[in-house]
Amino acid sequence: MTLLDTAIWTGKIAGEGWRTGSGGDRAVVEPATGTELGRLGMAGAEDVGRAAEAAAAAQRDWAARPYHERAAVLRRAGELWQQHATEVQDWLIAEAGSVRAKAGVETDMAAQECFEAAALTSAPQGELLPSAQDRLSMVRRIPVGVVGVIAPFNFPLVLAIRSVAPALALGNAVILKPDPRTGVSGGVTLARIFEEAGLPEGLLHMLPGEVAAGEALVTDPLVPVISFTGSTGAGRRVGELAARHLKRTHLELGGNSAIVVLDDVDLDAATGLGAWGSFLHSGQICMATGRHLVHESLHEEYVERLAARADALRVGNPAAEDVALGPIIDAGQRDKVHSLVQSTVDSGARLAAGGSYQELFYRPTVLSGVDIEMPAYAQEVFGPVAPVLPFGTPEQAAALAADSEYGLSLGIVTRDVAKGLALAERIPTGIVHINDQTVNDEAVAPFGGIAASGTGSRFGGTGANIEAFTDTRWITVRGEPARYPF
Repeated sequence: MTLLDTAIWTGKIAGEGWRTGSGGDRAVVEPATGTELGRLGMAGAEDVGRAAEAAAAAQRDWAARPYHERAAVLRRAGELWQQHATEVQDWLIAEAGSVRAKAGVETDMAAQECFEAAALTSAPQGELLPSAQDRLSMVRRIPVGVVGVIAPFNFPLVLAIRSVAPALALGNAVILKPDPRTGVSGGVTLARIFEEAGLPEGLLHMLPGEVAAGEALVTDPLVPVISFTGSTGAGRRVGELAARHLKRTHLELGGNSAIVVLDDVDLDAATGLGAWGSFLHSGQICMATGRHLVHESLHEEYVERLAARADALRVGNPAAEDVALGPIIDAGQRDKVHSLVQSTVDSGARLAAGGSYQELFYRPTVLSGVDIEMPAYAQEVFGPVAPVLPFGTPEQAAALAADSEYGLSLGIVTRDVAKGLALAERIPTGIVHINDQTVNDEAVAPFGGIAASGTGSRFGGTGANIEAFTDTRWITVRGEPARYPF
């Protein structure tokens, strides 16, 4: 069976099948070649309203179903991700510019998210409470109803499924708005997989769209919870708009994560970690290693070795050749990356590697001689750029790593694990990896950042998922009616 068997993909609204939305359609483009791969139907605000009504109506029956029926759908979805892995990976390569290994990580994680979500259906979702009165007092977690999921282009499948799967498993309906640039790999594939898995009609609506569709989703009164992954700027706007409508939001936003390399490390291992953290998927990852803080005794050699690794990496079309880095998603993002690199060099930094591009293919870049004010160090680049800054003492390393508006991920490389853990205690982030780089994720682990990186761990793991996609209800039960003095 072919999962995606048409050249025109459209939004999915219950009772209406596949259709072009009120927002018209747009080209699905392969960034590596500029080739049009098909057309994608775009949703407008009115499509979101109809989808919300249909989702709210379908959700009540879904929540009332026995847990094992919901689990069976999620397990089947996980199996389908495995069965269709090659086809979905081909789309992640063509549409998102992923290399094959990165695309494989996405399909593997999509399957695992569904398998973990299946187990979530039977997880304890309540507790007994003490009471000073003659009654049974308890807490029950109940589905919120309809969850709005807004997902980005960089890991389009993973960053959608990690909210869609647990939200469905816990008895909710979902409206998914993928980034239109990756609307097939991050939207159509999910709708098709869950169709084939037997998800009842009306529970998952896939609506690619622009700003108007996103605003309609955030403000619709039938959608009480929004799960958003994207830039900090866009997340602020989502959070502000949702707050005016008294909605709960889960915001997983940008980052400028640091890797701290202490003076006792194996430099070959350390530069391998640094290269992976900065250059994987051309740096288009919220967790990407955006700042390399290296002990001054190792700084020069670290820069030299990291630059050598960068120069050795092949950049090109991942659909046509075996490369380490594919294209930047579009010209606007490429130009932003290059502007940050150029302005940093103009400010006095040294270009140790890269700093050039052809079409959308940006060379992995290493910058030395940077200071904390330079743009490519101080800002989230979202490109394959590794600024390196020396430090003298652990206290200086902690101060530099903590000196950021973001607080997503942190890597610390040292032979002394206890020293690494102690250093991590002084640097506020949502995620810490000792002797690893900053880009890590697992379906069983809570994921999220603090400060400008988001509102904390809202994805992954039983506790975080239940907290994200259910409401708390206090319930008391008496054997006889209570009596009051009036």
